[in-house]
Amino acid sequence: MALLRAMEGPIVVSGDFVLRGGRVVDPANGIDEVGDVGVSNGVITSTSSLKSPDILDTSGLVVAPGFVDLHVHLRQPGKNDRETIASGTSAAAAGGFTSVLAMPNTSPVADNAGTLEYIRRIADSDGVVNVLTCAAMTKNIEGKEMSSIGGLKRAGVVALSDDGRCVQNHELMRHIMEYSKTFGLPILDHCEDDVLTGDGVAHEGFSSIMLGLRGIPSASEELMVARDIILAEMVEWKVHIQHVSSKNSVRMVRDAQKRGARVTAEATPHHLFLTDELLKSFDSNYKMKPPLMSEDHRVALVEALAEGTISCIATDHAPHTATSKLVEFDYAPFGVVGLETAVPMCLTELYHKGIMPISDIVARFTVGPARVLDLPLGSLSEGRAADITILDLEKKAVVDPDKFLSKSRNTPFAGREVKGGVAATIVNGKMVHGGLTKI
Repeated sequence: MALLRAMEGPIVVSGDFVLRGGRVVDPANGIDEVGDVGVSNGVITSTSSLKSPDILDTSGLVVAPGFVDLHVHLRQPGKNDRETIASGTSAAAAGGFTSVLAMPNTSPVADNAGTLEYIRRIADSDGVVNVLTCAAMTKNIEGKEMSSIGGLKRAGVVALSDDGRCVQNHELMRHIMEYSKTFGLPILDHCEDDVLTGDGVAHEGFSSIMLGLRGIPSASEELMVARDIILAEMVEWKVHIQHVSSKNSVRMVRDAQKRGARVTAEATPHHLFLTDELLKSFDSNYKMKPPLMSEDHRVALVEALAEGTISCIATDHAPHTATSKLVEFDYAPFGVVGLETAVPMCLTELYHKGIMPISDIVARFTVGPARVLDLPLGSLSEGRAADITILDLEKKAVVDPDKFLSKSRNTPFAGREVKGGVAATIVNGKMVHGGLTKI
């Protein structure tokens, strides 16, 4: 037997191959059973139609549809010292993601066809995984004037977001929703009231008071979540709440979904597994927006994720240089990286602790994001692109930022012992990370 590995970048395993004997978990098709998955020229196909395929051993592993991350900052163009499309997509592949949605707060902002075309060309030449583009809702992400949404649609974007900022003008937000509905583009919103946030750096609560840190009340997020739900119901269009962090936000989303509102939400691993008690170290790798909350909020997020109110796990991968983070907590930038730690942390904290079955965890990384974008992603249906994530549920490791493929190291999970990880990542029939044994 030989070990096939992707050592120096994408390699074609073969024109035809079969992933043999793995636990196939495909929530979109209601499949959770041991079986085989066939691939022919980069497309999922029936194993019976293959003539002389290579056989790759996946026994003892989970074979799942390619994971999708709805919330990634690749930084290029303009901030290449933090991340590039090449490094960011390599990190994504290492983390088991076959598709990432690139946020538009680049420099220049991705609010025009020219910048989007630049991103697409770099992604085509340097990208290791599929790069989907998200455009800014407002020009230069200033929240003052709506972007040319029709032109952005023609430029190939799949969603709209002013991520990192929130449109404060409610009338403008209404018009954005109406135009996005016309062109079939979902809105992904960073919910934050600028006045309530002010110059806060941490969740307003016991920890911020004891540590003397300027607080951000949870109402800053909750007010805009309520606003978005009201407008979503008024316009009858899709709004996706990014990095939800508050128990009251979760309650409002749950209630809106029961009424039939087209509102979805995502949670990040750092909000699911960390609390503001960690701020006592004054480590700026615990500084993000929205800020880490107290335990009652964290528990509410996990419960909502398990029940499906929160349908997506997204990383909000936000790379920063070591120099920018090595300053006083007040002055450090918000944000942490997450592409290479999301899957191991979720398997450790959700699967191995018995909170969620593996099929539900896979669903939050696959069918959940696919439904938000309404794209043919996140399933192993015949005829779909062979984007496949292969998991080793027993793989043990310690999170070591020095081994990241990302250019940045600003993780809140450094030193964490994890159980479960990525065995291999396949994109369009090419193994872009990991290795499998050829039988």
